[in-house]
Amino acid sequence: MRFFDDLETRSADQRANDLAQALPIQIAHARKSAPAMAALLNGVDPADVKSVADLAVLPVIRKSELAGAQASQPPFGGFTSIAPHNFEHFFQSPGPIYEPGRLSLDWWRMGRFLNALGIGPDDIIQNCFSYHMTPAGMMFENGAQAVGATVFPAGIGQTELQARAAHDLGATAYAGTPDYLKVILDRADALGLRLRIARAAVGGGALFPSLRQEYADRGITCLQCYATADLGNIAYESPAQEGLIVDEGVVVEIVTPGTGDAVPAGEVGEVVVTTLNPDYPLIRFATGDLSAVLPGESPCGRTNMRIRGWMGRADQTTKVKGMFVRPEQVADLVARHEEVVKARVVVTREGERDVMTVQVETDGSVDPKAIEASITEVIKLRGTVEPLELGSLPNDGKVIEDRRDYD
Repeated sequence: MRFFDDLETRSADQRANDLAQALPIQIAHARKSAPAMAALLNGVDPADVKSVADLAVLPVIRKSELAGAQASQPPFGGFTSIAPHNFEHFFQSPGPIYEPGRLSLDWWRMGRFLNALGIGPDDIIQNCFSYHMTPAGMMFENGAQAVGATVFPAGIGQTELQARAAHDLGATAYAGTPDYLKVILDRADALGLRLRIARAAVGGGALFPSLRQEYADRGITCLQCYATADLGNIAYESPAQEGLIVDEGVVVEIVTPGTGDAVPAGEVGEVVVTTLNPDYPLIRFATGDLSAVLPGESPCGRTNMRIRGWMGRADQTTKVKGMFVRPEQVADLVARHEEVVKARVVVTREGERDVMTVQVETDGSVDPKAIEASITEVIKLRGTVEPLELGSLPNDGKVIEDRRDYD
């Protein structure tokens, strides 16, 4: 087994000690060099933030704040620590939101993922991620350079040309969305072309078990990563295929949607990431994605925390009776009643009327009238309270569930 570096196999104590040094340095750097981060971290003593638990006192940054800051202070809203012209690339994601990019070695931290897949200097990667506006193509190109692989920058589309190029160039690996590789393989079959692709590094979409099995039947090992344009690689699969291993260059928290509060171990919540990238020092950046911590260590020998992968979106904002109900309002409701452990807003429809029921898990007796009064005050709508025993609500990260039929 070939590890990318010694960071992957650190003991828990060594990783905690290293983090205790890295976090204060990153926070002090962000306060000094990134104006928007400095404003958010005003009053924070970097020396007080040495662990994941210590991060909980800091504010969570959301994409909406990033977009707002960029509108008033283009292009990056004051969140970068170096001047915009010192970046080699600018990118645009839907929103629009703009992200910086660099060509320095493994800036996006994709090399660790490609190495786990077994890609190295002898490989030719057909990179079918887009090189147009969004950073995915460059993210994987940068990672390929880190492991010494050669890249064919194929991008998206022109499937027949893709199949012929894969054959003519002898591509041994694929990078792209999970389903597009099958399109290329099927076209190659139709053209009578034999391809040498043996490894697939995928992301940006769901890797269904049936699709992974189809690739395996063709002799292709397919592993997935979890990355974003803002943060680069967050977590990745190893050959063990048991959850996603958190990258060594980020710190991941799982919090209750709409808050910055950590969920109990194993519970589904929103993924919040702190990156140790000094050029773009995002501290507690909310991805809007749901996941959960997978207990234990990977059988592959990598020792960092694992998450279960993408489990849905955390932004469950729903319009009820013409008004938006947001996850943070549900969190506020729970905070007002110590007897309530967890709550979920369920929206249904009776006739032509929206109906809102608030299910509450409780470890004791509750006063439904008092909670209903809080619902009216916090959510600004009337709702019926449904008390439940502890553990009754599904562990799926939902705090707002829309059961209305829109067909």
